[in-house]
Amino acid sequence: MTTAFTLERLRGVGGATRRGTLRLPPTVVLSFLVVLTVELWSLLPGLFTSHSPVTGDTATKLAAPSPGHWFGTDYLGRDLYARVVFGTASSVTSALVAVLIGLVAGSAIGLASGFRGGWVDATLGRLVDVLLAVPGFLLAVVIVSSLGFQTINAAIATGVSAVAVFARLMRAEVLRIRGAVYVEASYLEGGSRLHVLLRHILPNAYRSVLVLAVLQFGTSILVIASLAFLGYGDPPPASDWGLLVASGKTYVTAPWLVYAPALVIVITVLSVNRISRWLRKAK
Repeated sequence: MTTAFTLERLRGVGGATRRGTLRLPPTVVLSFLVVLTVELWSLLPGLFTSHSPVTGDTATKLAAPSPGHWFGTDYLGRDLYARVVFGTASSVTSALVAVLIGLVAGSAIGLASGFRGGWVDATLGRLVDVLLAVPGFLLAVVIVSSLGFQTINAAIATGVSAVAVFARLMRAEVLRIRGAVYVEASYLEGGSRLHVLLRHILPNAYRSVLVLAVLQFGTSILVIASLAFLGYGDPPPASDWGLLVASGKTYVTAPWLVYAPALVIVITVLSVNRISRWLRKAK
């Protein structure tokens, strides 16, 4: 009986060890590699292509993908791969700006709403309800139309449309943690509201919000690309991903002008979403 009990304990310890081990599935590793490649494209585009994104050879216009031009060439003979690589900086930076706006503003609103309660919660809650009542993409279109047709304005519009999502999650996390035993114990030990907020509530609430931020990064890439596709981003000769898709749809005999940048968008967004799902499970 003692031997059986010992075996059960060892199995329990082994199971706990296995559960505590952080494993990276192959799909997550591949997703990290995709995101890393995209980040390197945005930071050091010159290392990945020797072609210019703005000048080309008209003698090779609308050339199909080949070893010399991986994604083919456009109607001016410009290398499409080079335009995608150099356009990454604008697309990724805009998405990061959008996530930062939504994260900071939304977290502040949700934190104040959930922690203070009362009329503060009621007032901010109505503001969040209004933002949630309007479709995010429609709100982004309205905002960027008011600010002007530029990629940075599209990023601001995308960030504002995401504020309500971050605020709702942060408020829910604060309400959940505010009633925890260790928070009550901190008050009983003489801790101030500010101490409890910074020492207990905020450190335990931000994890879920950061996972949402990763997911929102992929969503922001998609929204900004959609706005650029509709003409709400920087005008040509910019090479934002959405603008490349919009420019290529005119040339039906050269489908790679659409497929190549669209595939980059899809793979990037799916990779970010996969990382977000893995982080949520790991959390």
